[in-house]
Amino acid sequence: MPVLKQLNERDPVLPVMVDDFVPASERCVNFTHSITAIIQQVESQTGAVKKILDGTDLEVSMLARHTTRTSCQHLEKVVRNTLNLMKDTDVALRAGRRMRVTSYGMYGYALLSSANFIDVSMVNNKYILSGSPFCQAPMILQGNGGYCTLTPRQWTDPADMAYRFSVEFALAAHLSVCRDVTGGRFGFSRVELAYPRPVYGDAYEQVLECPVSFDQEENIYWFEAPGVQDPLPFADARTNAMVLEICEKLLSELNVSGGVAADVRELLVEYVGHFPDLEGVAAELGMHPRALRRRLTNEDTSFRELLRDVRMRLAVEYLRKTELTNEEISCRLGYSDAANFRHAFKRWTGCSPSEYRGMDSSDS
Repeated sequence: MPVLKQLNERDPVLPVMVDDFVPASERCVNFTHSITAIIQQVESQTGAVKKILDGTDLEVSMLARHTTRTSCQHLEKVVRNTLNLMKDTDVALRAGRRMRVTSYGMYGYALLSSANFIDVSMVNNKYILSGSPFCQAPMILQGNGGYCTLTPRQWTDPADMAYRFSVEFALAAHLSVCRDVTGGRFGFSRVELAYPRPVYGDAYEQVLECPVSFDQEENIYWFEAPGVQDPLPFADARTNAMVLEICEKLLSELNVSGGVAADVRELLVEYVGHFPDLEGVAAELGMHPRALRRRLTNEDTSFRELLRDVRMRLAVEYLRKTELTNEEISCRLGYSDAANFRHAFKRWTGCSPSEYRGMDSSDS
């Protein structure tokens, strides 16, 4: 059974990430996994979680739903609330270690199915801004290792505790995810950080398992990844090609036109699995809903038509390039059940999803 199929059974949501779309920091689109990890860590250390979501419109129960949307503003509130509740603790380091490769959707699947660590670094450098809300993190290979520089995406002042929080979370998450991908054949050799040593400084070496220096010029970690050309435990060329081809094809097909219609398509793809309504898209674009409707009308389209087009193209890609069931595809496209998806697909194409998949198989 391909890796993608196995992972889908564990994780009901497979968000599609596309490289050249506007970065998540500008679109204000993140997923719930990082916030969930923070809440779980706070609960394990204090037993109190409700205060972490103060000032947001989120509830703990919402974070497990595939329809829940989170933003940079949500993340800002969660980080600040956590710092107020647990000032001068190692909560971000511990929360980051809770992240797993399967937490990162399409980006995570691309990492996991990569042939070797050279390919992992290429996927990281191309797609991480779509998968991780905290830091930009280009990875440079040197021999059987290399280095990675971490730059917080929302906070720029190293004296800001939120800046420190984002680096801590990203560091620990990188270690956890890279160990998942390599089957444990990955580790930090040293870490340098651009802020003073906190009172819990000893926790860094405990969690990151390497020497750590503070008050440096930048945030950077050096790593060891023996056998960067060796096959990885979950390497699967078919799955990897499938994942990356979906990303690239969606980029070329969904962004062929200019204007606000292209912006709407891009946003819908970023929110795949929990599509926003017109009002939500208008808010992300900084427009009034009436103005957005008018602009789309001037471009001879509508929000409803764009959503239908995105759903149809995604459905075709999933049926052609994955082994997802109709139930799994309907979930990813935001339908309440598989029957509604089947009816919609037949309206679009004139045949059922099963018939379409059968025709595509016979053609190949």
